[in-house]
Amino acid sequence: MSFPEDARDLPEIRHRTPIVAVVGSALCSPHEMKLAEAVGRVLAEAGATLICGGGSGVMEAACRGAKQANGLTIGILPGFHASDANPFVDIPIVTGLGEARNVIIVRTAQVVIAVGGEFGTLSEIAFALKLGRPVIGLETWELAKAGQPYPVIVRALTPEEAVRLALRSCGRLR
Repeated sequence: MSFPEDARDLPEIRHRTPIVAVVGSALCSPHEMKLAEAVGRVLAEAGATLICGGGSGVMEAACRGAKQANGLTIGILPGFHASDANPFVDIPIVTGLGEARNVIIVRTAQVVIAVGGEFGTLSEIAFALKLGRPVIGLETWELAKAGQPYPVIVRALTPEEAVRLALRSCGRLR
């Protein structure tokens, strides 16, 4: 068996479906869980792959919604055990990186949908913006700079609108 001497010799790998991050708190309200589950379901119905932190709360609800529509889910886990993933994660990726795994989540995704959230979600939003990933917000953080609104998060009012905006941002909808 021979191997290419250079990665440029490898065939180009293309994502057949968009990869969309759904971020939010592990400790969330029932309302946020309902929103996240709907986001996950609509993403899967649209053929997108869902990536998240793989834990509970918003992450579990989004994965549950995606699985209801036979979607593919990826969980980027902060710890050392695949068994820590919520039961709706198809592909658990064990990092041992703690919160630093947030960078992996948003770097892998083409777009981020933030549902509610605490400071971990805020870090994911910041990393996404720093990396040039669009962020769609569903009842999430609002940002200000020098006391003035800094409208870099695209606001959605419903899970369906959040998914539509996310897919449009990565060229999957017009």
